[in-house]
Amino acid sequence: MGRVIAIANQKGGVGKTTTAINLSATLAEAGQKVLAVDFDPQGNETSGLGVEKEAVEKTVYELIVGECELEDCLIKEIQPNLDLLPSNVNLAGAEIELLEMENKEGILRYYLDKIKDNYDFVIIDCPPSLSLLTVNALTASNTVLVPIQCEYYALEGLNQVLKTIKLVKKKLNPSLEMEGVVFTMYDSRTNLSQQVVESVKSALNENIYDTIIPRNVRLAEAPSYGMPITVYDSKSAGAEKYRMLAAEVISRGEEL
Repeated sequence: MGRVIAIANQKGGVGKTTTAINLSATLAEAGQKVLAVDFDPQGNETSGLGVEKEAVEKTVYELIVGECELEDCLIKEIQPNLDLLPSNVNLAGAEIELLEMENKEGILRYYLDKIKDNYDFVIIDCPPSLSLLTVNALTASNTVLVPIQCEYYALEGLNQVLKTIKLVKKKLNPSLEMEGVVFTMYDSRTNLSQQVVESVKSALNENIYDTIIPRNVRLAEAPSYGMPITVYDSKSAGAEKYRMLAAEVISRGEEL
């Protein structure tokens, strides 16, 4: 049965989409069957996996508003073991249309429940806001992975995410759990990065991944070439770290 993991943080620029792309790619590289769901109207995961987002006619938007079937918008084998439900700017309009629907918080779960058993992992890239789209993603998920940038306001953003998870768990998805926190954009040369890691560890009872994603030029460049880091620069420090994170995610699943 597929494990559905939402990658969520309402704060932008924390490495959320980078994590969604590269965790999906490294899980697939490790032999896991993976579905990447781009649920962000910016469509950056779609383009980061090499798909021209504006050229895609059927996206997750058309799916959730009932204009196409799952098979119509599923892009298969974007790389070995990795399928994609793409997104583009059209998804921004879904917020308003969802308001008028019955079960408006559970539309994505309805569709993912049909196919999640075909996969080992379903990885959802959430928008950088606590919107109805994010609530849909959390309602559809088993767990939430929160990327945190190693910077001063990290804890503030994390607390808001934790409140939202608690609320969704209480009202919509009782089985939702915290997958864990992963630190991103870590710079070993600065005291601040180390201080943020220590302060989050001391303030948080939640699980924190051992793998810390460094600031890495190759990681930053890869999306503009439409490639995950495993394809763009397989031997880079960023690629190795995401492989380590994937191994941790897989082993955590075995513990659950």
